[in-house]
Amino acid sequence: MESETKREEDQQTTSVQNVGLRGMLEEQYRKAKENAETYPYVWASYIVVYGGFGLWTAYRWRKLRKTEDRVRAKQEILRKLVEAEESAKSSSSSSVNKPPAEKTSKS
Repeated sequence: MESETKREEDQQTTSVQNVGLRGMLEEQYRKAKENAETYPYVWASYIVVYGGFGLWTAYRWRKLRKTEDRVRAKQEILRKLVEAEESAKSSSSSSVNKPPAEKTSKS
């Protein structure tokens, strides 16, 4: 008897609350809250597991970004070294490749 009146009250409250998006959200929140109060260990385990996954993902993402930054810095250093070597080669080769003075032959 008591459960029937409780169901009727729940149906009345849900019919009153189902007035659009806000009512639907409030109903979903109420159901989730009741479920969390009924099964606290299950919800705590969800939080621990998925929170752990989230932390691990954030850690790996940050580590990846740091590695990419280090690689970019090293690539820039190598690029500068290569440019310096090329400019040194081109300047030395231009001074070495000067046309030799014409030789006068003694005949």
